[in-house]
Amino acid sequence: MMLAVLAIELCYASVLLAMMLYSAYYALSVYNNLVELRNNIDKAWANIDVLLKQRSDLIPNVIKCVEGYMKHEKGLLEHIAHIRTEILKQENTHDKAVLSEDMSASLKSLFATAENYPQMRASENFLELQRQLKEIEDQIADRREFYNNSVLLYNTKIQSIPDCLFAVVLGYRKKEYFKASGDEKKVKANFN
Repeated sequence: MMLAVLAIELCYASVLLAMMLYSAYYALSVYNNLVELRNNIDKAWANIDVLLKQRSDLIPNVIKCVEGYMKHEKGLLEHIAHIRTEILKQENTHDKAVLSEDMSASLKSLFATAENYPQMRASENFLELQRQLKEIEDQIADRREFYNNSVLLYNTKIQSIPDCLFAVVLGYRKKEYFKASGDEKKVKANFN
């Protein structure tokens, strides 16, 4: 009888130990998955940030190219230069995204205004800068899609049961999408 009780207790202890090990494994698995998803978002943003820097590096060339032609558009050129400076200073992802939208809208205005200056539109330098900016804008749009997909996966994970319990305890919070404004969606037409 004593042997049977001991065998039952050993069986319960084994089941309890197995449940504890599985729970620990599951918790570590959820944690590692959340870290991976968060790191993918950081990587996706870093890729966008590189393109924002490349676009910012082109802005002085664009301003130099057009300012001789666009003497009456000084306010627009100053605004573009100011946004460029602000983008380069920002550390916050959300603020950089908002400024990026403002930059795209301002560049749209610049290229729309350039339609009034046929001599500038014929300039090879201007056309090359416009082509380079179009390429970068297209790449930003592609990277934004990857970033937003990474945010979707992350947000879904931290809002799904039972993973949301771990996410709350570990301090994981919902991330924002990098959204295009209505004006930014139209900017591509002016880069062509």
